[in-house]
Amino acid sequence: MATKLRLQRRGRKNYAFYQIIVADSRAPRDGKYIERIGSYNPNTNPATITLDFDRALYWLQVGAQPTDTVRNILSSEGVLMKKHLLGGVAKGAFDEAEAEKRFEAWKNSKLQTTQKLKKQDEEARLAAEKARLEAEKEVNKAKAEALAKKKAEAEAANNPVTEETPEATETEAVEPQAE
Repeated sequence: MATKLRLQRRGRKNYAFYQIIVADSRAPRDGKYIERIGSYNPNTNPATITLDFDRALYWLQVGAQPTDTVRNILSSEGVLMKKHLLGGVAKGAFDEAEAEKRFEAWKNSKLQTTQKLKKQDEEARLAAEKARLEAEKEVNKAKAEALAKKKAEAEAANNPVTEETPEATETEAVEPQAE
């Protein structure tokens, strides 16, 4: 029986997520499968991948063929790297301890790269948020100035200022009151 590692579609319309399964190559996409070894959700940023590493490695070693998308997922998770290193151990190129050391080094470099990318995305998001906040402050400042100007004009229109002449104030102060 020819087995494949492939995706099985789940979810609703316009919001699909996938199960990573091992199935007979003749079975329908969403039909019967042998084993479920993980899931893939492309709707999150970054895409969420859960994978049973040991079972995926086992199925690759017994000859299951991954589809292109599943091959990319397995590669990013390190399953194909581990299979490659175990092939080197089987051929006698190096021992299992060296293979484990190389795999850990690869895994750490991948983790650092991923963390660096996440940090850059977070910094970009914060910078965009800060720029948006500054733009909003400028808009609010302009609106406040326009409102203050409008209120001043309305107040000036409602309360006409009568200018008193200095002569009128002097005569009022000089005139004695008659009792």
